[in-house]
Amino acid sequence: MVKDLLILRHGHAKSKSTYGDFGRELKDKGKRNAQRMGVWLAENELQPDCVIASPAVRAKRTAEKCCKTAGLNARTIAFDDRLFDALPQTVLGIIQSCPPETERLLIVGHNPSLSSLASMLSGELCGLEPGSMAHLQITGDWIDLGPEAAKKVQLVSPDDLPELFPYPDLAGEERRVRPAYYYSQSCVVPYRLKNDEVEVLIISSSKNKHWVVPKGIHDPGLSAQESAANEALEEAGVEGVVHDTVLGQYAYAKWEATCEVTVYPMEVTRELEPEEWEENHRLRRWVLADSAAQLINNADLGEIIAGLADYVSKKS
Repeated sequence: MVKDLLILRHGHAKSKSTYGDFGRELKDKGKRNAQRMGVWLAENELQPDCVIASPAVRAKRTAEKCCKTAGLNARTIAFDDRLFDALPQTVLGIIQSCPPETERLLIVGHNPSLSSLASMLSGELCGLEPGSMAHLQITGDWIDLGPEAAKKVQLVSPDDLPELFPYPDLAGEERRVRPAYYYSQSCVVPYRLKNDEVEVLIISSSKNKHWVVPKGIHDPGLSAQESAANEALEEAGVEGVVHDTVLGQYAYAKWEATCEVTVYPMEVTRELEPEEWEENHRLRRWVLADSAAQLINNADLGEIIAGLADYVSKKS
């Protein structure tokens, strides 16, 4: 049986990080290129059934963004510490240890090891620029992989891929500046009952300019409620139960198009301590639902929040 081996070098990264080389983030170019590569995988029906990536931030982000635009759940990515600063032989050992039932494997890591490995496996020069991928094929099991045991199908550079993304799906004729899933978003209104009154948790925006509630992109592979719960955990530092009921929907302009947002109520069960909270630079504030509706920066969302108390009373 022919198996596909996809070797992806991380995208263009920033030169410095306060967390050292391991913590270097992707540049915007690196993010977009990783997403273009994911679209290419989906269009060519090459979505991997196993993804192993270096845990270094630039490789981790490359893997996540590539997988999401390929239509995969980023939670399925396995991170292997050995892929950071690895020798080609180390990467080969990781590949050889993959289960034989894996038919399509994606490795995301760093140079020079990836270019050296791809060249060694194929017997052809495979110089990988940032964000580029080597598509190899093998016959047999992963454990048998060795020098010149693979066939180089192609090298794929994001520079050769379309700059814009298809919308609303791969077959869509419209083109947008961000992947299609960016324009479908979900939001939660975190609430609690205190002294028989409904209180809403509002948080400051990322730059502390106005009050918002947790909102984010509906990630592929997750339900809208699961995506919204993730945003609540990261942005507001709270956990809870996101109800299936839709409080309302609103739209706003971004990325040269319109984003549609579905709003869900979230009953808060736990408020994280600052040291546990990923975005603890934000401010948190519990206010009555009516006050939250007035303080929130989006009028349409404010109207939706204004109806929360009625929803909670009917639910009770």
